[in-house]
Amino acid sequence: MKDLADDSRPRSPTWDATQVEAKGRHPSAYRLRLLLSENRAALGTLVVFVTMMSIFIAANPAVFMNWSIYRSVLTTLPVAIFVVVPLVFVVTGGEIDLSFPAMMGFSSWIFALLVRAGFDPFVGLAAAIVTGLLLGFCVGALVVYAGLSSLVATLGMNFLLRGLIQIVNEGKSIALVTLSNSLAYKIFSSEILGVPVQIYWAAGFVIFAALLYNRHRFGAHVKVVGDNPDSATEMGINVKGVRVKLFVFMGIGAAIGGTFSTMINFTWWPTAGDGYLLPVLTSVFVGGTPTWGGVGTVIGGAIGALTVAFIQTGVVAAGLSGFYVQFFNGLIIILSLMGHRWNQARYR
Repeated sequence: MKDLADDSRPRSPTWDATQVEAKGRHPSAYRLRLLLSENRAALGTLVVFVTMMSIFIAANPAVFMNWSIYRSVLTTLPVAIFVVVPLVFVVTGGEIDLSFPAMMGFSSWIFALLVRAGFDPFVGLAAAIVTGLLLGFCVGALVVYAGLSSLVATLGMNFLLRGLIQIVNEGKSIALVTLSNSLAYKIFSSEILGVPVQIYWAAGFVIFAALLYNRHRFGAHVKVVGDNPDSATEMGINVKGVRVKLFVFMGIGAAIGGTFSTMINFTWWPTAGDGYLLPVLTSVFVGGTPTWGGVGTVIGGAIGALTVAFIQTGVVAAGLSGFYVQFFNGLIIILSLMGHRWNQARYR
């Protein structure tokens, strides 16, 4: 009976590593296998990206062996990453947010108004982030406390905010001619050794979010809430609080992304953020975050954003018409989702 009890005990990673070592394998081999297993969705996305870039390079090596095309993509890519990463959290939590394009526009509008009025861009950035936070809280309150569907509530909020922007501004843009001389621009939107500095901020944001997602209690709560909210409640998790925080984080990311976009162009447009809806959603799902909640990958979402960013550039550079872009967007989405479906078990 004692032997039976010992054999039936749960096998912890330490126990397994000991057994592996006893069989002649080094524990590092087990840890590597575990690491690959935990990140197979992100690795699958990376394989898709490498394959796609190999095809583009073979089609037009003169273009893709030139650094200028990569610098161009890296200039605008951070804007998408700042929105893709929080959306991974939202989808993992079992929700969806379609209001982020308008939140990008509204928050960056506050930034542009303050900068034009003579305030320091750092003040404008702080105000934009606070605006995004408040907008995210309002969206979260509608979904969590008013009981509205996140799909319908966020879609309605997107139209409401965009309509308000258009009504007040009547389609007029705001030029920020003094922004290029500010310290904020040099810190957030200049270049270091030919590399756009904003990509470093985006990389830092991805690292922070990955640690929050994988190593922090909040990330664990998000996964449990997305997988089974009833079980999360029984475990003592504040399900409503977690869900509201998801939309708050989404609002903060949208505010940062919209502000970075304004600093890149030195101009705020009433349509700011409009073009990011489908690319961002595509990036999240191509990156390996499934639609059923409970699981996801921040690193995969960032790689997905990189993949989507290169599709349009690669298609045109390969000599094809711009009409092929939507076709390849759809093709990459379908192939990636099929690959992820076969590569990882469906938990729900």
